[in-house]
Amino acid sequence: MSNHRGTRAVRVSICAILCALGAPAAAHAYIGPGAGFALVSSFLSFVLAFFAAFLALLTFPLRMLWKRMRRKRAPRAPRADKVIVLGLDGLDPAICERLMVAGRLPNLSRLAAAGTFRRLGTSTPAMSPVAWSTFSTGVDASRHGIFDFLARDPNTYLPVLSSSRVTASKRFLRLGPFRLPLGKGSVRFLRKSTSVWKVLGEYGIFSTVLRVPITFPPEPLNGVMLSGMCAPDLRGTMGSFTYFRRGESGGRIGGMVIALEEKDGVLRASLPGPESPVARETLKLPLEIRVDAKRRGAEIRVSGARFFLPERAYSPWIRLAFKAAPGVTLHGIARFFITRLDGDFGLYVSPIHIDPEKPAMPVSYPAFYSVYLAKRLGGPFGTLGLAEDTWALNEGVLDEEAFIAQAYLFHREREAMFLHTLRTQKKGLVACVFDLSDRMQHMFFRYLADDLDPGAAAPERRETLDEMYREMDALVGKTSAFVDGRTALFVISDHGFKAFRRGVDLNVWLMRNGYLALRADARGDEFLRDVDWSKTRAYALGLGGVYLNMKGRERHGTVEASEAPMLKEEIASKLLALGDEGGGAPVVSRVFDTARDFTGPYRAEGPDLIVGLAEGYRISWDCARGLVQDAVIEDNEKSWSGDHCIDPALVPGVLFSNMRVEAIDPNIADIAPTILGLFGIDPPRYMTGRDLL
Repeated sequence: MSNHRGTRAVRVSICAILCALGAPAAAHAYIGPGAGFALVSSFLSFVLAFFAAFLALLTFPLRMLWKRMRRKRAPRAPRADKVIVLGLDGLDPAICERLMVAGRLPNLSRLAAAGTFRRLGTSTPAMSPVAWSTFSTGVDASRHGIFDFLARDPNTYLPVLSSSRVTASKRFLRLGPFRLPLGKGSVRFLRKSTSVWKVLGEYGIFSTVLRVPITFPPEPLNGVMLSGMCAPDLRGTMGSFTYFRRGESGGRIGGMVIALEEKDGVLRASLPGPESPVARETLKLPLEIRVDAKRRGAEIRVSGARFFLPERAYSPWIRLAFKAAPGVTLHGIARFFITRLDGDFGLYVSPIHIDPEKPAMPVSYPAFYSVYLAKRLGGPFGTLGLAEDTWALNEGVLDEEAFIAQAYLFHREREAMFLHTLRTQKKGLVACVFDLSDRMQHMFFRYLADDLDPGAAAPERRETLDEMYREMDALVGKTSAFVDGRTALFVISDHGFKAFRRGVDLNVWLMRNGYLALRADARGDEFLRDVDWSKTRAYALGLGGVYLNMKGRERHGTVEASEAPMLKEEIASKLLALGDEGGGAPVVSRVFDTARDFTGPYRAEGPDLIVGLAEGYRISWDCARGLVQDAVIEDNEKSWSGDHCIDPALVPGVLFSNMRVEAIDPNIADIAPTILGLFGIDPPRYMTGRDLL
């Protein structure tokens, strides 16, 4: 990969994930998935998928015989024939209790009365990629290697995605304007340890894994998998929207704004897609809009599709084909939404999802499983890992009603594939994670402010969150219809939620306390580019990690190994003494020393310190971007007003089950060994969790 392309790829990864986290990032930076993968979505993709399916069918008897010969025998009789794990990301135990007491969650109340309701300890740190990786493997971060959405490259000090690495071919053949890749790229899965479904497969037990976070790229298993959180869009980002409007173009955080040109009553522009796999250019599609004021909508033409779209209504998925060269086409899908018809006309286009029927990158295992789901469910569905467009709401491109409508569209798609699986799979493991609960609380938690300040919240928006909890309860009811005496049901969340009122910039704090220095020519750049590494002893990256600038580890390290323990202790003690500038309230609840508090083989891959913030605080937007500005603590004024990236003890998740769990302090690491135990399998020795039953 050239330096230019590599720099852009790094920038894209970071911008994409920061946008997904709710952290501002450069809107214009995006890049396609790489030549080695883009070509997969050419006309050959269907042929390859067809022959893969045909070959799988042809060799099915032999493969089944081979699997039976290699299959391990469970040492005990199973207690269940089927285990269902219904993941409701971010469901909070305190809110559940409030609504259960009020009689508004009847299905969860019945499940608790007949079986179990407990607070479920989350991971350290309390982030979705960490917690769901712990659920999948039964081990902590020091054993699966995922400490954050982001990791850091000690050679460049730049953040990189922690869960996967996408690389393109390094060798090309130039033919006129085209650059043809001479080798394959790769998508590498970075999570360590072995997932519970892989262990089940060794015993011949089938698993369906739907949208569980940190499953991109999908791993081979005895079953089927559809990737979840961290699956990219067609542009290679974690989700970048496009907004067309009359007036000026420009960048928006999490997307781009493009000006429409009007001629003869027709609005025209180009819809940017992925980077071409065969040339240094961004592929684009002509877009035409004919406004019809009488019908209160517009006729839209794009990529061969022609459809009428009413104002403030989402289109169905529109197929988009970006032709890069003869026989090379990248396929995506997007939804369109007219935000305003009169005056300043606005058209929102969602991030361009990878088409599940013609995937440019692997989104399912086997590869044809996404095709099967689309055919079975009657059309394409969203494949982006972080599908709900939180930054379109943060930036005012979508209003609250439009965001809620979009979130429920994704929820209904996932519900349909989950219930279809429950109807058709009689044995084995079914695990599916729903994101609606997490995204809605991130964006609307400020409306629960009346818990602390009566009268401060808008009652209709508080009811929006309560209604979302009732929607989750209804899903539990639909799931329970498939539970019999030989089925174990676990309803879990990876963490709870707290208000995010104030942002904390650890890098500014480190600078003020003499641990971090800026260059004399600092210009306010992102990603710690203003830092003078020759004078820096510690820096912060991600949502709570502090790294020492170690000699022999970081490229420009300044800290000797012998100094590290004392330096970490000094920084931790000062952080614990940090008070809010407004009233002196403690800002930091706990500080974890990974060398002391973790024992796994990958603890050195994580931060040296993990800062557990107090309730009401979270890492600030500037700190997440790697901008070193002026304020250590400042108000959070974004719509993104709820979070969980704080002291893990403050944000436990939930555990509901039809099974009686005696343990009073279950942890998310316990779910994997418990599943194995239900099938009569002894958990592997590397699992640190315990069988709750």
